[in-house]
Amino acid sequence: MTDRSKRKRTGLLLTSSALVLAGCTGRQSALDPAGQEAAEVYHLFAVMVIGGGIIWLAVIGLLLHACRGQRRAWSENEASRLIAWGGVAFPVVVLFALLVYAVWLMPTIRPWVARAVPEPTLIEVTGEQFWWRVRYPAEDGMAGFETANELRLPIGERVAFSLSAADVIHSFWIPSLGGKMDMIPGRTNVLSLQATKTGVYHAPCAEFCGTSHAYMTFSVVVMGQDAYDDWRRKQASGNQPGGSEGERLFAYHGCAGCHSVRGTTPIAGLGPDLTYFADRETVGAGALRNTRENVERFIRDPSSVKPGSQMPAFDMVPHGDIAAIAEFLTGLR
Repeated sequence: MTDRSKRKRTGLLLTSSALVLAGCTGRQSALDPAGQEAAEVYHLFAVMVIGGGIIWLAVIGLLLHACRGQRRAWSENEASRLIAWGGVAFPVVVLFALLVYAVWLMPTIRPWVARAVPEPTLIEVTGEQFWWRVRYPAEDGMAGFETANELRLPIGERVAFSLSAADVIHSFWIPSLGGKMDMIPGRTNVLSLQATKTGVYHAPCAEFCGTSHAYMTFSVVVMGQDAYDDWRRKQASGNQPGGSEGERLFAYHGCAGCHSVRGTTPIAGLGPDLTYFADRETVGAGALRNTRENVERFIRDPSSVKPGSQMPAFDMVPHGDIAAIAEFLTGLR
């Protein structure tokens, strides 16, 4: 092999390794924990990988040893001891140790809410096809409010989530913060998480729920306590700019029949609440980036972006009206 071929092979190996390792970090990686529960899950994963690696090396070592030429056959007693210790005792001890460690971690991986948080902040999250309804309770004299497709959490504070589904089974999962829990129609499950790092994290629906399951995600913004309190006060006030042409067209074309913009339109709960819509990262629960062009595209034909979307197409509305509505929505901040 020439030096050039060796360099090329080395470069390909390093590039492949970098691509593989890049999947171990990021805002949707369970291997880059930003919450207490996720950190414990990561520790359990690391212990199991190390334990599995040791066992793999032992098995490969025995295989190589067996492939070597032997001058004599093993006696029946020697073979029986190898099977008893290596094939029975060793796996039982290792698996029992892993079981004990996993059971010991359970209280921190999935803490009982009533014990972990005597008076938890209980945020209601409802999975719908194909978006997330989020309700924050009244707290510290601030009114409760509803938002959609985004969670904001204070760093270092344990928060409980009341999880339910409006139609089919969904699954709530924020990989960087903790494990997942199913959302089942007619049933309410409770999960608590505690974020330990500020940042923006990505959360997918983890249960197949229909045609646009892959386009059903939400953003999780972990903030400092002061910033979180300011955000809650702003959301509770619901002061939005009113009186624009886009607001008038929003009501005229029937958008206000399904979507609320607190302070400007009547309360409507069929579709996502759009108050402070411009502060959100995405359009359509993670389907597109939140830009005016993408908002126009989604209004004109939602099913072209999210197949199976419950929102009807508005391709009969004049382009200028859609542009004005999109400008109104992207100004709600």
